[in-house]
Amino acid sequence: MAVTPLQVVRRRPGRDLAAAEQAAAAFLAALGVDLDAGGLADTPGRMARAYAELLTPREFRLTTFDNDEGYDELVVARAIPIRSVCEHHLLPFIGVAHVGYLPADRILGLSKLARVAELFAHGPQVQERLTKQIADWLTVHLRPRGVGVVVEAQHLCMTLRGVQAVGATTITSTLLGALRDDSRSRAEFFTLTGVGAHA
Repeated sequence: MAVTPLQVVRRRPGRDLAAAEQAAAAFLAALGVDLDAGGLADTPGRMARAYAELLTPREFRLTTFDNDEGYDELVVARAIPIRSVCEHHLLPFIGVAHVGYLPADRILGLSKLARVAELFAHGPQVQERLTKQIADWLTVHLRPRGVGVVVEAQHLCMTLRGVQAVGATTITSTLLGALRDDSRSRAEFFTLTGVGAHA
């Protein structure tokens, strides 16, 4: 049976880079940054473009395939790089996502696990929500027997300011379906992701 790939677009209000650049210049000036000094003249524009990139996910086509062979073991993509922006301070958090699922009737093109992680990482976020959004989205669109997501990240809002806990890593997980309900599947998922101590 042919399945038309789903075109995935996360709708956001339109962006205005010129207005963002003006706002960045006003913001920096209000903090006492002399934009006429040294190489700072182009900084507001670079700032606007950098945040536009951090806040805008790329479109992609969700490609799934018939599970003709009846594969029923875990599929895990480890250490998918993620970068996001803390919604409380608009400072980046950077880390990896480990995403896995137990297939049912459909299997997923492997690159799409990284695309789904990126989809929800781009934009103002908190790590707990990001972890759950990836798992929930895969459950809805793939309908597997189980989904597991672990995100490990360092938050610049925690390392550069406030407590300044340099090197601290935050780990969050979401388990759904058989990966939540079956202890052996859960333990296997955590072992394959390299966070077996949390099983």
